[in-house]
Amino acid sequence: MSKSKTNKLKILNDPIYGLVSIPNSLIFDIIEHRYFQRLRRITQMGLTNLVYPGANHTRFHHAIGCMHLMQKAIQALRSKNIEISEAEATALSIAILLHDIGHGAFSHALEYSIVNKITHEEISLLFMKALNKEFKGKLDLAIAIFEGKYERKFFHQLISSQLDIDRLDYLQRDSFYTGVAEGNISSDRLIAMMNVKNDELVIEEKGIYSVEKFLIARRLMYWQVYLHKTSLSAETLLVKILQRAKTLTKEGKDLPANSALDYFLKRPIHKDNFDIETLEMFAKLDDYDVLSAIKEWCDNEDFVLSKLAQMLVNRKLLKLDLQSKPFTEKYKNKVQAKVKKKLGDREGDLSCFVFEDTVSNQAYNKTIPIKILTKKGKLKDIAKASDNLNIETLAVPVVKYFYCYPKNFALI
Repeated sequence: MSKSKTNKLKILNDPIYGLVSIPNSLIFDIIEHRYFQRLRRITQMGLTNLVYPGANHTRFHHAIGCMHLMQKAIQALRSKNIEISEAEATALSIAILLHDIGHGAFSHALEYSIVNKITHEEISLLFMKALNKEFKGKLDLAIAIFEGKYERKFFHQLISSQLDIDRLDYLQRDSFYTGVAEGNISSDRLIAMMNVKNDELVIEEKGIYSVEKFLIARRLMYWQVYLHKTSLSAETLLVKILQRAKTLTKEGKDLPANSALDYFLKRPIHKDNFDIETLEMFAKLDDYDVLSAIKEWCDNEDFVLSKLAQMLVNRKLLKLDLQSKPFTEKYKNKVQAKVKKKLGDREGDLSCFVFEDTVSNQAYNKTIPIKILTKKGKLKDIAKASDNLNIETLAVPVVKYFYCYPKNFALI
């Protein structure tokens, strides 16, 4: 079939929302682009499926879901006499569709291993600008909204804020695929309660309990799913593997890897040298490339790389102790002594098997508040408008400390 005869007003079937429509041919063409299709091969939740076996959904799922919710948000705001032109509606849909296109393999692991000092948001913007050049400037407005440079402030809030379309989809979607019911929110209700006041995105007072549930659900999902001990252990192990591979490559070792992964292993990639060539190679790299290489590395002659790779592939993960206070020197020395004894003359590799770090979670950030529109037309921070004392508590950052080490010393 010739391109001119292709039906571009497709309907997709989403397990969360049912039928999802692609609103116009420009958005269809963006979805069909190789940059966007790559998201089918990037898992939404990294290695969380090692804890919750159903968590195999992709960034593609999430992006399409966000586009659908954005269309509903536009309809809801228009019904309240908020003028949004067709050009603005398309730009909003494109901006939310592409907001996560810069995620690397396994979503976050690459940001801490084979690329440095450049975030997935910055890479998303690079992808958007490359697409804009290819689509002859048709993404200008979407990029302005994504960067927060468009004159209508609330447009950017729909893309990125304390209560944005991104969060409305991923909480509901991740809850569905993990089976963790505590994260299930009513995105329909929250969108129906959206309004605009003084060019700010607000929630009408009758939606206050839905906002409370959203914030509590977000907190529960972080500690129960996103920062689950086993998920953290797997994620940190993956980062350690990639860091070790990059170190070995820098030392002149030739590791089996496809051209895309090899490109990043052999080069110091950061914000200042992330050019169009690097972007094209990044677009070729996905979960399959990384996992395929790690499987090969299980038999590598390097002791550390092979052992770490075997742990991940066989799900024999490092033990991760998590607590609210820093670990004592006595505790750390005791663990290290056991591992050193097992390592013997490889004692210098200790830091590859034993390490510590912190994680933090702030379910609600009062510096960029969710504002409630009262029946009298006044705006209040949800923390003050709510009679739920937990909201104030949710605004306090919670920091936890973790310590990783082999739980089965036979592994090393």
